[in-house]
Amino acid sequence: MDLMKTPESIHIGARDLPFVDIGEGAKLKVLQVKLGENLWIIENVFQAGYEVQTHRHTGPVFGYTTAGAWKYKEYDYVNRAGSFLYEPAGSVHTLQCIEDETRVWFQMYGANVNLDANGNVTSVIDAHTTVAFYLAACKAQGFGEPGTLIE
Repeated sequence: MDLMKTPESIHIGARDLPFVDIGEGAKLKVLQVKLGENLWIIENVFQAGYEVQTHRHTGPVFGYTTAGAWKYKEYDYVNRAGSFLYEPAGSVHTLQCIEDETRVWFQMYGANVNLDANGNVTSVIDAHTTVAFYLAACKAQGFGEPGTLIE
């Protein structure tokens, strides 16, 4: 091992990875996953009226809105361009998009646990399932193998 060699930064340009259509007015881009840490960093584009199923996270989530506006049914505030959001592990919420072309970047640790109206678990999504879905969707939508950073 060369002790003088330092790690190099990795750059992913805005157009280096595709957005895949995930239906109902939403697109997904997976920027990075660290499978051992169950870390997944994604960017979404939502259209007005899109709603994510009520869910909770097993780890913290950091969100940054770069365009548009969205909110949680359970809270009064609105996330607009420039807004930063911290979600502690265990918080329960339902994302609702209120403007077209809303762009949000999320950094998530752990799993996203989807809940029905009675609070029962209907599905679990994490770094492993997200990257597998994204890679398959890229292939199915004609984008080939994206350069997502997978560690």
